Parts: sequence; C-alpha cells; structure tokens
Amino acid sequence: MTTYITKKSGKYWPSKEMKKIAWVKDDKIYKKAEKNPVKFWGELAKEGITWEKPWEKTYEEKLPYFTWFKGGKLNFCVNALDRHLDKNKTALIWVPEPVKEKTVKLTYGELYDKVNKFANVLKKLGVKKGDVVAIYLPLIPEALISILACTRIGAIHSVVFSAFSAGALKTRIKDGKAKILISADGYYRRGKPENLKKKVGEAVKGTKVKNIIMVDRIQKNKKYRGKYLSFEKEIDKADSYCKPELMNSEDILFILYTSGTTGKPKGVIHDTGGYATQAYWTTKWNFNLREDDILWCTADIGWITGHTYAFYGPLLTGNTTLIYEGSPDFPNPGRWWDIIDENKVTVFYTAPTAIRMFMKFGDKYIKKNKLKSLKILGTVGEPIDEDAWEWYFKKIGNSRCPVIDTWWQTETGGTLINALPGVGPFVPTVAGKSFPGTRHIVVDKKGKKVKSGKNGFLVQLSPFAPGMFHGIYKNHKRYVKTYWKRFKDKYDTSDGAFIKEGFIRVTGRTDDVMKVAGHRLSTAELENALNEDKIVNESAVVPIPDKIKGEVPIAFVVLKKGTASEVLEKKLKKDVDKAIGPTARPVKIYFVDELPKTRSGKIMRRILKNILNKEEPQGLATLVNPKCVEEIKGVVGEGIVKK
Repeated sequence: MTTYITKKSGKYWPSKEMKKIAWVKDDKIYKKAEKNPVKFWGELAKEGITWEKPWEKTYEEKLPYFTWFKGGKLNFCVNALDRHLDKNKTALIWVPEPVKEKTVKLTYGELYDKVNKFANVLKKLGVKKGDVVAIYLPLIPEALISILACTRIGAIHSVVFSAFSAGALKTRIKDGKAKILISADGYYRRGKPENLKKKVGEAVKGTKVKNIIMVDRIQKNKKYRGKYLSFEKEIDKADSYCKPELMNSEDILFILYTSGTTGKPKGVIHDTGGYATQAYWTTKWNFNLREDDILWCTADIGWITGHTYAFYGPLLTGNTTLIYEGSPDFPNPGRWWDIIDENKVTVFYTAPTAIRMFMKFGDKYIKKNKLKSLKILGTVGEPIDEDAWEWYFKKIGNSRCPVIDTWWQTETGGTLINALPGVGPFVPTVAGKSFPGTRHIVVDKKGKKVKSGKNGFLVQLSPFAPGMFHGIYKNHKRYVKTYWKRFKDKYDTSDGAFIKEGFIRVTGRTDDVMKVAGHRLSTAELENALNEDKIVNESAVVPIPDKIKGEVPIAFVVLKKGTASEVLEKKLKKDVDKAIGPTARPVKIYFVDELPKTRSGKIMRRILKNILNKEEPQGLATLVNPKCVEEIKGVVGEGIVKK
C-alpha cells in the first residue's frame, strides 16, 4: 500500500510518493509569495481562471474595503462547467440516505444541461443580474444546480441551512429582500423524512417572496398552486441553453449569513473573481487534486465549507465531488466508510466533531472497509485535539495519509492556514502556515505583535486574501465595528492563537460566538430566542467543552414570574428549536435569581463559564451583585451537565 506520509524528528512529513504527485513540494513557495503577494495572486488568477476581459488593476485597497482584479470580467458558471465539457467525466456523485435508493452520478455535460435550463426558469420568473435568490435545500443535486444557475445569470444566491427553523429562514429572506425561494418538500434524516414545506410556508409570510420553486424529494409529482412551482416541471419546459452573464470581478457572487456577537446574523458578501481564484487554488493545492481524484467534503451547503469545498472548488478544478444527504451513522456507524470504498474517494474532508463521534463507536465498523483509495485527509470547523487527530490518522488514513488541518472562516471564503500535502509538516493540533500569498500574525490587546509561543489574537495583514469577504450586506457600520475597529489596518479574526517556529496553532474563539459541531452560533442569537418567552426576564448563554461536538450551549435564565421546572426547560428548548434550529438547542438550562453583572450592566459570561468548568471565578470586585455567584454555584451544584 502506497504511503504518503513518514515520521521524522517527532513530526509527520510528506513521503517520496507524495512529493512525486504533489503540486507544491518545496517550501520556497512561501518566500516567493511573500516578496510580492499581489503579483503572486495575479499570476495564479491568470493561470487558474478563465477571464473574458483582463483586469486593469490587480489589487486596490481603501480600508476597510479592498478589491481584487478590478475591471476584469468573467462568468463563474463558465469556470465551473463550460470549460470542462470536453472531459466527459463525472462532476457530481450524490448518495441519498435511504440505502435502497441508487447513487446518482452527473457528468459535466448533464449538469451543464440542467443548470442552463434552470437558469432560464429563473429568468422567466423575472430574476435579473444582482437580484437575490434564497435557497433552502438539503444536500441534493438540485442545490448545486440552483446555485450554479444563479451564477450563470448573475443573480446573488443566499443559501440557508436546511435544518434552520422557519424563523431563521424568514430573517435571512427579509434581510436580502429575496423575491424567489428555492426549496424542497423535505429530505431524509436517520431514516425519516423531514418536512421542509411546512417551514417554508411559515417563513414566507410577511416577506416579498413572489415564487417558491419546490423540489419533490419525498413525494413525487406533487401538485403545486399559487406561488408554488414544481422544480422538475419548470425545468422540463425550459430552453436548453442560457447565455452566461458577463460579470465584473467585484460583483457579488453570494451572500452567506453567519452568527456574530449580536442576535441578528450577518450577511457576509463574497465577490466573483477573487473568490473564484482562492477557491480554485486552495482546493487544488490543499487536497492535491489530480485528474481522477474524487473529493468528499462532508459539510452541508448551508455553510461556507459546503460552498467552497463540497461544490465550487472541485468544479473549478474540473474534478469530481461527492455529497451525501443524510446522517453519518445511518443505518449504522459504518455508512461513511462504505461510501468511501464504494466510490473510491481519494480526499476526505470533515469536522473534528464527526471524528470524535466515530471514535466512540470503536473499530468495529471500520475494520470491514479497506479505505485504500484515500490519499489525503482534511479537518475543518474547529481546532482538532491530539487524540482525534491520531485516531483519524491511524484508523481512517491507515497511518499513510497526511492530515491537512485547515483554519478559515465564513468571512475568508477559503482556507488560509494549513500545511500543504507536499511540504508539511503535519503536526497534531497545529494548523500550519499561512497559505502562500497571505500573512497572519498574533497580537496583544493593543495590536502589537507578541513573542513566539505567546497567546494572543490572530489577525490578517494586508494585502488581504482574494477570497475574503467584501462587507456585510447593506450594513457598513457593523462591518467596520466587527472586523476593523479593534486593530488598526488588520483584519480581526476573533480567534485566539500562538505561533511557534513559524507554525500557527489556533486556540478558539475570543468573542461571544460558539463552535457547536463546527457550526458558528451566536450566544446573543440564542439569548434572543429565550428572551422572546414572556415569562423570561433575561438570559445568558455560554459554551462548555464537549467531547463530541467541541462545544455545546448552556443557558442561565432569570424568570419574570412562575416557577422553574423541567416542563418549562423543555418549552424553552423548543423555543430555541423554533427560532434557530436543533443545532442551537441548549443541553441544559439553569434557572437563577440573578446574572452576574458589572456596574454598567454587562453580563459577565466569563464568570458563568468559570462556574461550569469548576474554576474559581476571578474579578468579582467588578460586579454590582457579587453575592449571586454563590447562588449560581449552588444551582449548578457539582457542575455536571445532564444531557
């Protein structure tokens, strides 16, 4: 069996076999890129992306905004589909959750045909360049068809995670002023159909949505009335060719909503040319994609990882991408490994949360699979602990595949810190170096660079990566306040980190955002959901470590009236389910008389976290009500959270 990794001086390095097939095999690329990052990215953009008109200026910066490839014109769909039509190869492999359903494979030609037809459907409904189209779909082929159809006609797509509630969907529809919604009647999860149509009906009330295009996933040949249209019937009637819209490099490609430190999610904007360039090169180099490679990124399309590495990246490079509809452990915990063997997946990219879940199941379901096709493993979503890294490397990679631990965010569009497979090293818990052409440093509270090995705040320096976001949709003030106010001329990632021997280790969030199973959730958004109940006076949500999900939310609630009870706890959890979705559900709610506050009224969530982690709270002198700390300790008791 070919070995792609070796161990030397306590670190893992690419083997001779990996260096033979690696696109990048020499660390000199970092110095080359550092000399002139703008020139470096300009050369990559020319080589990797098809432009209809060359750009006039490679990079322009007027902080807090910046643009790449100004004046250049292209069409994203042409780059993802049209230029690969001569290959006659599989573009998409879709594995449905029900084991009796057949795997679907679409060639680039078949996908091209469907995308063109659906683009014409959207145009017929009045969708024009610059219009926002909301997409609320599970991991099914129609999700890819829908987003590519938008890119073909220059519409802005706004994808909403299909497990989010009707309320969460409505918020995002209204913020983007979407007039078209694309959804499905449902999808399968753990063998049971999940009803999406009911949530869609609730979400569109009071919005400007004129038409709702529905995919028949659960029940075929449904009859739709009024605003509702059938995806299948509309696409069957459409013309087979749609002329691609010529777009400026700086034109908005998509909006993706992400949690922040307030209750309202942020509509992060990504442009066309810069995002395409970064998505292409990070996919190609990080996962070393060659002609016959098959990439399986397990992320949902509702998250940025699904956008860039489940769909767009592999298509831009002309490779095959695999997506799976359902639960990772259905009908048994061997489902993922079966899929890898059956489809000869070569690159597997998933979250530490999933890895820790499979660790609990033991080796029983792995042993029957050989997993010989794998060349590269990747992790995403949160820092990975050493135990999970070693298990993933040994059990799934058979101690022969490099583990590419990637750091990035919704805002960065693509990976920005990791080791390259042909360069290395691959060190458990250490992400690696900044992707060539980008620079990150760790600073203190005043923005000054800290010494090697010292903890601080991770920031990105100019020139900023091509795939970086270009603002918050129609909210300049929030964009400036969230990302550019704390550190002058530096992008504030809100992540902690330290750098040692030139390698970056990311330690986690430094703001009020949690990472639950790799999903970013705002504490404020959860608190808003709890506070909606008339019986609740106020609440505070804090995360605690979890062996499987990384972090889980715990809520502290002060009641206006009434009595704390298990019934009330269940009701409030359902409120969160309804407002956001089950992903955000607190695993425990503690009812307390007061929350610890400063004299200015700020809730000290740090103290609540100390109590939960059985740590002695510090800084009680700043509290206006220090006595409440002992009361909260009594409520929490031993600090053991019952899940």
